[in-house]
Amino acid sequence: MKISEIVALGLWPETKKTTTKKGIKELEDLGYNLFYIGKNADLYTCPGEDAKVLLVRSDRCSVFDIPLNLQIETKGILQTAISNHGAEFAKKEGIRTAILSETVDQSLSVAPRCQLMELCKALEAEIDGETVQFELIFRNYLTGSLYEACQNGKDPYGLNLSSDLKQWHKFETPIFTPTTKGVKDIPLNSSKVREVFPEIVSSLEKLFKDFTAYADENGIIVVDTKLEVFVNSKGEWVLGDEVLTPESSRFISKENFENQEYISMDKQILRNFAKENNWKEKAKDLKPGEKLDVEVPTSIKNKILEGYTTILDRLK
Repeated sequence: MKISEIVALGLWPETKKTTTKKGIKELEDLGYNLFYIGKNADLYTCPGEDAKVLLVRSDRCSVFDIPLNLQIETKGILQTAISNHGAEFAKKEGIRTAILSETVDQSLSVAPRCQLMELCKALEAEIDGETVQFELIFRNYLTGSLYEACQNGKDPYGLNLSSDLKQWHKFETPIFTPTTKGVKDIPLNSSKVREVFPEIVSSLEKLFKDFTAYADENGIIVVDTKLEVFVNSKGEWVLGDEVLTPESSRFISKENFENQEYISMDKQILRNFAKENNWKEKAKDLKPGEKLDVEVPTSIKNKILEGYTTILDRLK
């Protein structure tokens, strides 16, 4: 299916930039055609008439939505394996995902980076008179931006949390903190989003609780997770490709957490390095399409890969 046909079906925004560049030769030779280059992954149209795309994860890295001239070898392979596991976990819970069980030819050198995906569009609804897309976030612990908001007497999600709560307070039941999807991630009233999507939110809440328990049994503390919901060509809601992965969640090893060492086993290490080296400030001068040139020590790259490997080994 051509990209023009995908756009005509309403499954790809006309405003979203596509590319005319050629992709990986062994895929192009089989009729897969590169049409979108993302920060960390690329999308290909598939041969045939089915409404699906091929997602190919690269080893590229990004933090704070800053495109970087940085790759960490094999990261994309590890990410794909963790993503496949998250999708399988969701499917066992009775939740559809955009990731198809069908695979590309496993003899291809690029196969470990590939996921065939059902074509979907982002879930939208009207909240307070404005049509928005959503990121549905569940939290087990009070930390990060929500902790700062509580300390400052702010209540961005309408949860009425006490300002006396300490950082890393564990909630008796996960709390729901939805935001808009996009660069700004604007907080939304939790109750209003529940009212609009009662079945979706309750299903994902159960998924998050069950996964938290499963991960805990396998030596991983799940701090929080972001779940992105899409709508397929049949009008059914489905989860995207980052389901219960380090790209969408904060995972901490149980041994570190119990020692009060709250270090995420993901690219948080890279985010911290970025803060120390003022990448956000440096990125302000980037022109569209440009990447920030960065130097990252091998020790940090290895630590990131070690985190992904530990997550994969424990969850599998």
